[in-house]
Amino acid sequence: MRLFILLSVIVLAHACAPAGPISVSDPAAMSDRPNIILITAEDLGPRVGFMGDPVAVTPNLDRLASQSVQFNRAFTTAGVCSPSRAALITGAHQTTIGAHNMRTSSYGENMDEGAPYRAVPPPHVKAFPELLRAGGYFAVNDFKTDYQFGNAFTVWDRNALGADWNDRAPGQPFFAMINHEVTHEGRTWPPDTDTALHPVVSRRNPLNAEIDAAKDFPLTDPARVRVPPYWPDTYEVRANLARFYDNIRVMDGQVGALLDRLEVEGRFADSIIIFTTDHGDGLPRHKRTIFDSGTHVPLIVRFPDGFEAGTQRDDLVSFIDLAPTILNWAGLRVPEWIQGRRIFDDPAPEAIFMAGDRFDEVPQRFRGVREKKWHYIRYFSDKPVIPSLGYQNVNPIMREMRRLQTEGGLSPLQASYLADTAPREFLFDTEADPDEVRNLADDPRFATIKRRMSGRLEKWIEDSGDMGRIAERDLVARIWPGGQQPQTAMVEACLTSDGKVMLASMTHGASIGYGGADGEALLYARPIDAASPFQAKAVRYGYKPSPVADFDPARLSTC
Repeated sequence: MRLFILLSVIVLAHACAPAGPISVSDPAAMSDRPNIILITAEDLGPRVGFMGDPVAVTPNLDRLASQSVQFNRAFTTAGVCSPSRAALITGAHQTTIGAHNMRTSSYGENMDEGAPYRAVPPPHVKAFPELLRAGGYFAVNDFKTDYQFGNAFTVWDRNALGADWNDRAPGQPFFAMINHEVTHEGRTWPPDTDTALHPVVSRRNPLNAEIDAAKDFPLTDPARVRVPPYWPDTYEVRANLARFYDNIRVMDGQVGALLDRLEVEGRFADSIIIFTTDHGDGLPRHKRTIFDSGTHVPLIVRFPDGFEAGTQRDDLVSFIDLAPTILNWAGLRVPEWIQGRRIFDDPAPEAIFMAGDRFDEVPQRFRGVREKKWHYIRYFSDKPVIPSLGYQNVNPIMREMRRLQTEGGLSPLQASYLADTAPREFLFDTEADPDEVRNLADDPRFATIKRRMSGRLEKWIEDSGDMGRIAERDLVARIWPGGQQPQTAMVEACLTSDGKVMLASMTHGASIGYGGADGEALLYARPIDAASPFQAKAVRYGYKPSPVADFDPARLSTC
């Protein structure tokens, strides 16, 4: 009876995944598929030379952009890393899969309620690198994850600092994701930042001093930077912006070294190379907002055959579009649950969407819809546009704004971002007002546009199953009953009629690894040939992994 139930679970799992990965077993076919390299930087909007920033010194990225397709309207689904990365890695909005609160691991920290947890996406949702692995790719990550649902061992073949693709099987295509942290918000603090401001500062100061010591170029002149009207134009603000530009130049050098290596290894001839960032600038009124300053990112795609090299596109691109686009390049079907589109094959949308929820110790909720010209944002909670967050308050620009707020030295616009309650609605004409400082939501001349945008947003909230409508404490009780992390059921096995080993876990949505010393070496995607004893292990995203199971094929029963 147990084996019958197990087989039924396996059949049901396949029936629930009509758009699963294609099985590729022909090595010759595998070798014809492109390698795909996704290069990311952190906390960086379009402050790069190829997007027209006159201060940014980014010769390596500019060179790559000249060989690439450039997307001028690419946006993340959140203005902060973890929710944005959850959407990137799954191709589904973070609000749909319950990964919207930043961070799940900080819930309860400096708060009146809560305890750390991990998001539990719906059982059919898989990270796209795992789907690539199931389709025959070797997937490596160097090395940031931060997906909110934990680091499931089935997502990557290699996940470590310095991980690369050189121990893959002969002829096996690879996907690599390589992250650069030097532009992160915490790297823009001067290395002598007061350690009393936040516990993390004492750890960051020595690293930031190392970054400064490595800057072997003329530093950016604070007088050259542009200060947008939502910040006070003071030396402290300019100095922090100049430091940010210096870090961007360091990042560009790191990317240049990587590109040199790829060129020497022949990767320019056989790989699709992508560059983007995880959200907008790591600065106040940018990060943790869904203004364009928090979600607009650079995006370039270089094809080895020079396809559309040097061209620019203005269609709307969302971060959820990367997963289906990459799966399509790999020759794999795109699962139906993925909410994004194939950027080069599907029609461009009329609008894309973004969201903000709890950030660290401040619960809140706001949603946005972006058309090519118009941007509409609605706040559902009574919080400031820029609430007081311990981590963000370390930023020199944030400290300067709060100092001037106390002294009455902010302009009305600047002071409005720190007011007790944000406006319920924002509407911006992004072509006439790229800084998004003129709110048209209450102007009757734009009432028709606001109704259209508001209707789009309400429909998306309903259609996408926005889990931000659920209080976080209730969400946690639903996915972690009693506040305890569930554990994935142990792997079970049986023999198919043709002698292959079939593996399954009774936990719906579990992924399975097998082989190696801990059962994690290989991803189980279809029945396997096994002549010798082996180990296997299962994990559902957000759950504890199962115990390791030992199997001897000679002792297995038939399915």
